[in-house]
Amino acid sequence: MEKLQSSFKNMVLSLVIISVVAAGALAGVYILTLDSINAQKAAKQEAARLAVLNGQEGFAVETAVDGFGGQFRVMVGFDSEGNILGYEILEHQETPGLGSHMTHWFKNADKPGQNIIGRKGGALVVSKDGGDVDAITAATISSRAFLKAVNQAYAEQFAVEAHSGASQLHKSQNDSINDQMVNDQMVNDETEEQDGK
Repeated sequence: MEKLQSSFKNMVLSLVIISVVAAGALAGVYILTLDSINAQKAAKQEAARLAVLNGQEGFAVETAVDGFGGQFRVMVGFDSEGNILGYEILEHQETPGLGSHMTHWFKNADKPGQNIIGRKGGALVVSKDGGDVDAITAATISSRAFLKAVNQAYAEQFAVEAHSGASQLHKSQNDSINDQMVNDQMVNDETEEQDGK
C-alpha cells in the first residue's frame, strides 16, 4: 500500500474521517447509557421528593432559575398552609465554596436568620434587599436566585389552588420585585463574589 502524500487535502480528509468516527462512537455510548441516565435522574427526583416532605403530607414542587453560575434546579416541599418543609438542590453550577453552600445554608436550624424551614413561602427576600433571610457570605446573587426559586415554587403550587386572582397577582409582583433586585445588584455582587474567590 502506498503512503498518502502529506497535503492539505489529505490532512482535511483524515480529520473529517476521524471526527465522524469519534462522533459516531460518542452517539453510540450516549444511546447505550440513556436509559440508565434517565433511571438515575428519576430515582434522584423521587429521593428528593421524599426528603423535602420530611415524612409529612404536603406538596413537592420542582423549579429552575438562573443563578450566578448558570441555571440550577431545586425541589421544595410545602405543607398545605404553604410553610416550607424542606428543599433539595437537584442540579447547580454555582461557585464551589460560595454559591454551592445553598445546598445546606438555608436549612441550618442553628442559625434562624438564614433558615427558611418552617417559614411561609412566597415572599422570601435576602436581608440586603430589605428582607429577613441572611444571604450566603460572598454569594448574594446565588442567594437571591435560590430564594427566587423557592418563591417561584410556592407561587406555582398555591396560585393553582387559589380560587381568586390574588395569588397570581402576588406571583407576578413577587417575580418583578425579585428580578428588579437581582438586576439592581448584579454588577456590585459580581465584583463582591470575584473578590471572595
